[in-house]
Amino acid sequence: MTPPQQPPSPPPSTATKHHTDSASTSSSSSMPSSDNMWNYIWIPFLVSLYNKEVINSSSSSVKPANSGHRRILLPSDSDSRCPTPESKLNFRPIIGIVSHPGDGASGRLNNSANASYIAASYVKFVESAGARVIPLIYNEPPEILQSKLDLVNGVLFTGGWAKNGLYFEVVEGIFKQVMKKNDAGDHFPLLAICLGFELLTMIVSKNNKILEEFSASDQASTIQFMKNINIQGTVFQRFPADLLVKLSTDCLVMQNHKYGISPETFEKDKNLCNFFKILTTSTDDNNKVYVSTVQSQRYPVTAVQWHPEKNAFEWGLSKIPHSDEAVQVTQHVANFFVSEARKSLNRPPVRKVLDNLIYNYSPTYCGKAGKGYDEVYIFTENLARI
Repeated sequence: MTPPQQPPSPPPSTATKHHTDSASTSSSSSMPSSDNMWNYIWIPFLVSLYNKEVINSSSSSVKPANSGHRRILLPSDSDSRCPTPESKLNFRPIIGIVSHPGDGASGRLNNSANASYIAASYVKFVESAGARVIPLIYNEPPEILQSKLDLVNGVLFTGGWAKNGLYFEVVEGIFKQVMKKNDAGDHFPLLAICLGFELLTMIVSKNNKILEEFSASDQASTIQFMKNINIQGTVFQRFPADLLVKLSTDCLVMQNHKYGISPETFEKDKNLCNFFKILTTSTDDNNKVYVSTVQSQRYPVTAVQWHPEKNAFEWGLSKIPHSDEAVQVTQHVANFFVSEARKSLNRPPVRKVLDNLIYNYSPTYCGKAGKGYDEVYIFTENLARI
């Protein structure tokens, strides 16, 4: 971006010239010249006029814009006050992000058997919309995981590969907790990305073999909206009209997955149709169509097969779109998710929040360890405890 140009310096004023000239001749005469005499008279006169104008204007109403006068507004001139924020909203939302098995670099950074990680792009994604993150370390003791879940206002399921074992059980348990919180009257959102989308498809359908193979690794793509879909109340409600159009014509979203679900398979499953509505579809490298965005019919639960966090915060894969419009996609999705979290009624103790924020950990740069993530948070022991 070209830096803003500095305005050109004005030519020396007559007063400056006179002052310079008089200074150069001061050694030859101790008496002020006629030019110097004018300096002594008219500069103080202008200063007194300026002070008088400021004093008079501070005690009078603001002059109309077309009056030909300009004035400096002093703090005491303004009667405006910042409005009190709506008390029902939480302007300090906390998002819980579930860690994934491994180190995010196939063991090149940490090959501990109990290691888990969160890509820093997910943390930045949440923070960019005005929220903070508490890591929900999937293999920590269940009572601690439950206590941390009670500190947050929403949950994010990340991408990855794990679809069984302890990780699947923990994700399924957290999903049930999300439903329970919403049923109890708390607006508690969930955003599931890529693997998270696939896990929710398996959990809601109660069929762990429902997923199909697709070829959409390291692929930028469009997304196609379902006919007659109403985007109000969905992840797309904040998108301007021109960006919505470009989503279906330009490759603005990042796909990086080998599994998914076709619209035909989705619509045959009653559990999925009763819980979700399909918002968009996409096409893989073999022109096979898969569901790419779904929204719950009753709950603040959104699942996307694509990666909204990558456009602005990741650089390891060659096809990640980084255009202006692509970065806007990232920001609009983050803003929607965090705005939903602000509706949560949960107000956890401040000290417990501070003790468990992801700021208690340090990210590891892994861009040189191989393609993939740029930074990851790696967890091998629980530093923060409830």
